[in-house]
Amino acid sequence: MADAVKTMGVGGPARKLTLPKARVSRRLVVDRLARRLVALGGVAIIASILAILFVIAAEVYPLVKKPTATLVGVVSTTTAAVPMAVGVDEYREVAYLVANDGITFVSLEDGSVLSSPVLMKENGATIISVSALGRGPFAVGLSDGRVIPAEVIFNVSYPQGKRQVEPDLVVEAPIVVDPDGRPVRQLAYVVTPSGPFTAAVVGPRDVVLIAIQERRALIGPTTKEETRQDLSLPIQGDISQVLTDGRGQDLFAGTSAGELVRVDVRDRNNPQVVETVVTASRTGAGITKMGFLIGDRTLIVGDAAGGVSSWQLVRTEGVEFRLTKVNDFTSHEWPVEAFAPSRRDKGFLTADASGTVQLHFGTTGETLLSLATEGEDIRSVSFAPKADGIVAAGPDARLSHWRLDNPHPEITWRSLFGKVWYEGYTQPEFVWQSTGGTDDFEAKLSLTPLIFGTIKGTFYALLFAIPLALLGALYTSQFMHPTLKAIVKPVVEVMAALPSVVLGFLAGLWLAPRVEKVVPGIFLMPIVISALVLVAVMVWRILPRGIRAGFRPGSEIFLLLPLVPVGGWLALQLGGVLEVAMMGGDYRIWLLSALGLTFDQRNSLVVGIAMGFAVIPIIFTIAEDALSGVPQTLTAGSLALGATRWQTALRVVMPTASPAIFSAVMIGLGRAVGETMIVLMATGNTPVMDWNIFSGFRAMSANIAVELPEAPHGGTLYRVLFLAALLLFLMTSIVNTAAEVVRLRLRKRYQALL
Repeated sequence: MADAVKTMGVGGPARKLTLPKARVSRRLVVDRLARRLVALGGVAIIASILAILFVIAAEVYPLVKKPTATLVGVVSTTTAAVPMAVGVDEYREVAYLVANDGITFVSLEDGSVLSSPVLMKENGATIISVSALGRGPFAVGLSDGRVIPAEVIFNVSYPQGKRQVEPDLVVEAPIVVDPDGRPVRQLAYVVTPSGPFTAAVVGPRDVVLIAIQERRALIGPTTKEETRQDLSLPIQGDISQVLTDGRGQDLFAGTSAGELVRVDVRDRNNPQVVETVVTASRTGAGITKMGFLIGDRTLIVGDAAGGVSSWQLVRTEGVEFRLTKVNDFTSHEWPVEAFAPSRRDKGFLTADASGTVQLHFGTTGETLLSLATEGEDIRSVSFAPKADGIVAAGPDARLSHWRLDNPHPEITWRSLFGKVWYEGYTQPEFVWQSTGGTDDFEAKLSLTPLIFGTIKGTFYALLFAIPLALLGALYTSQFMHPTLKAIVKPVVEVMAALPSVVLGFLAGLWLAPRVEKVVPGIFLMPIVISALVLVAVMVWRILPRGIRAGFRPGSEIFLLLPLVPVGGWLALQLGGVLEVAMMGGDYRIWLLSALGLTFDQRNSLVVGIAMGFAVIPIIFTIAEDALSGVPQTLTAGSLALGATRWQTALRVVMPTASPAIFSAVMIGLGRAVGETMIVLMATGNTPVMDWNIFSGFRAMSANIAVELPEAPHGGTLYRVLFLAALLLFLMTSIVNTAAEVVRLRLRKRYQALL
C-alpha cells in the first residue's frame, strides 16, 4: 500500500507521485525524534542555567541569615563575691571572675570553683577596680593605692586524647600609685612596646600616670625607668571611667556629667588635655562604660541613659585630630554597665542593669542581637576569643553562657551598597578593599565601586564600538560592492575569534604606553579623519563624469581607505602641536591643573579601545545581516519614488532592521559587561568611583577572577564574590530581557513594512 500525492507535470496533466509508506513512517519518526531532542536540549540548557543560579544563590544565602545565640546554660558558682569582670578561654570551658576578694577560676559546665581566689585581700587590701580585659595583660586596682599587673594564661593539653584546659595566673610586682594609700577608683593599664603604662584615678578629678620604660641591654640585666605625673582634669562631675589605647598615646576619661576628655600622653613628662566633648545621649547622663574595639581605633561609649555610640579620632581641616561621633547604636532601656569587644572583628557586647545583652557591630552601626537573661543585673560580660560565645555574670556570680552563630557580621545592605565610615577615613565612603597589611585591618566590601566600574568600562567600550560597528554595517550592506563585501565581512567576523586574553595582553603592555604618548592626537582623530573624508567626497563630486564612470559603484572605498592612516598620522602631529602650544608641553600636568583629572597609564580610554575592538565584530555581524535581510522590494520602492540611496538607507532600511540592530547592540552590551581578561589586564584594577576617562576602574568580572582563588572557602569574601557573580548574572539577564521586549515591540511596529 502506498500514499499518493498529486503533482503537476510539465506540459501535461497532473499525475500521482507514489511514496512508500515505510519511508513516510521513518520520516515521521525522525521528525518526532528531532523535535523531542531539540526540546530536550532547550530544557537541559534552561535547567543548567537554573542549576548555576541555584548554586550561586546557595553560596550567597548565608550572608543574609540573621545571627543566632543559643543559651547553653546558666550556672551558679560557689563564690560569694560580686564579680567586676569576667573572662573565658577559647573553648568556653573555664571562666575567671575578678571580684573584690581576688581572681577565681570556675567551670562553665557546672559552676564549680577550680582554684581559690588569687590576690585575696592582698595585705589586707581588696580589689576595687580592674582594667579592660581581653587585651592581653591587665591590672587590678587595690583599696590601698596599689596596682597589680596580671595575665591569665590557659594551657591546653590532651591527656589520653581528651582536651584539658588548665588556667594559670601570672602576677607581676605591685606598682605603688598613691603613697598616701588612696584607693584606685578607676584603672587603665596597657603594655606598650616601650613598657607598661598605667592611668589610675585616685580622686574625683585626680589621675596618676605612671610609665615604666624598659631598656634591654645586649649584656647585663634590663633596666627600668619610671615616670610619674599627677594630673587634675578640668571637668564637671567626677571621673567615672578611664581608658587608654594600646599604644599608650591618648588617655580618655569619662565623667558623671557626660563629658569625654582626651589627654595627649605621648610626652610622658608633659601630658596635655586636648579636647572635651559631650557624648551623652541625653543631657546630664553620665558615662558609665567605655571600651576600644580591636585595633584601638574606635572608642565605644555607654551612658546612664542607655545610649551606645562609637567615636573616632578624625583628621579635620585646621586641626590634626578631633573626636567625632561615627555611629549611634540601639539604646538600652537601663544604664549601660558592661562592655566587651570581639577579638576577631569589630563586634562588641553591651549589657545593662536589667539583664539585657546586646550584640553590635562597630563598622556598620548595626545592633545584631538582643539577649535577655533571667531578670538579673549584668555586672560584666565577655566575648569568647573565637567570637563564638558570650558569657555574662550577674551580682550573685551566676554565669549565663550562650553559643553564638554570627559568621558574617560585617555584611549588611548598607555595607554592600551604601557609604560606610571606616576607621581612618574622614567621612563615609564606598570602598572595596578585601585585604590589608595591619592586624587591625577591617575588610571593606562595598560592591558599589565594582558595579560602577563595570558600567564605566561597558560605557566607554560601547562608545567606541557602536558608531564604528553600525556605520560599518550600514555601509557594507547598502553601499559596498558585493565583491568587496565578500572579503570584508569574513575578515571582520574572524576578528571575533581573537582571544580576549590576547587583546588584554596587547592593550596592557603594548597599547597603553603608546596611547599615553599621543592622547591629544587620539581625541583629534575623529575630527581630522571626518574632515578629510568630507573633503574627499567634495572632490569626488566635482570630478568629471567620465572619470567617475570608470569606477564601479561601491568601489569608492578604495579612494577613502588611504585617508584613514593619513588622517590618523595628521591628527597625531596636530596633537603634539596642540600639547606644546596650549598645554604647556605636558598634557598630564595640564589635565591635573586645569581640570583636576589624574592620568593613569592603564585607564578607561585603553579599555574602551581594546574592549571596543572585541565587541565590534559581534555588533557588526548581526547588524549587517539584519540590514542585508531587508527585502529588496522596499529598497526598490523607495528609490523608485525618488529617494536617494542615503535617504533609503536611513529612513527605510534602518527602521525596518531596527529590532535586529537593537538586539546586536544589546548582545554587544552583554559581551562588554561580562568581559574579564581585557579589563583585568588593561586597567589598574583600582576600585575607584570616577567617570574620568583617564583613570582606571575595577569591574565585577575582573574582581571575581582576581580574588576568588585566594578567598577562604566559606568565608565572607568568598560569599561576597559569589554575590557579585549573582549580580552580574542578574544584570545580564535584565539587559537581555529588556532587549527582547524592545525588539518585539520594534518588530511589531515595523512589520507592516515587510
